[in-house]
Amino acid sequence: MLILNKVLPLLVLPFGLVCGLVLLALWRKKWWPGIVALGVLYVCSLPVVAGFLIGRLESRYPRLEPAAAGPADAVVVLGGVLGYLPPDEQLGSWLVRYERFDAGLALLEAGRVPQVVFTGALMPWDHRTVSEGEELRRLARFRGVAADRIVVTRRIANTADEARAVAELVRERGWRRVILVTTGWHMPRSVLLFRRAGVDCLPFPVEVRFNPGRPLLITDFLPSAAAWKETETALRECYGYLFYRLFR
Repeated sequence: MLILNKVLPLLVLPFGLVCGLVLLALWRKKWWPGIVALGVLYVCSLPVVAGFLIGRLESRYPRLEPAAAGPADAVVVLGGVLGYLPPDEQLGSWLVRYERFDAGLALLEAGRVPQVVFTGALMPWDHRTVSEGEELRRLARFRGVAADRIVVTRRIANTADEARAVAELVRERGWRRVILVTTGWHMPRSVLLFRRAGVDCLPFPVEVRFNPGRPLLITDFLPSAAAWKETETALRECYGYLFYRLFR
């Protein structure tokens, strides 16, 4: 199952597909796999393609203001946001933009929830001695959040683990509903996993990237590395969603 979840995407997503086609062209000494590889590289590097794919994922759950969310028993901030953090760091070292963290604290400050939950991500290759949730707890304390309003889950490895860990908290504490905070394109898969785990969650997407009302520009048809990354991200997320739909 780990191979299907982590390794197979490397083979079927654009990067792996392009590499495979190039190797096929060299092995078979045929020109057409190289042409197809260039075509895939060009199409997947277009901002218009990346925007369409990201937009399709983000459109499932519209963005909300904190005052319009909840109320609920807690807000759950999904992990995967921090890089290496020195012990005395107060600003954070963010792998992605820190809207998830800020949104969780904003919902606390708006009185929509009494507690914030950070998940205890700690992968074997992480250069940290405590989980990401513990580090986010420390950052929240620096921001003035009372210790009794912060909950950290047990150790987790992926979104499915996060859903199961939060489901355990829901049962232990008698919570009825939580607000779920994660990146907009990550929300469809997250909601699927949390509801499947038995958690009644209200989606609160952040880091929304796609503006459906923006007119197309000539630059949307010029390939870029940023667009390639966005396309890979969107397709990887679609793969993850289908994976969990097929394999419980």
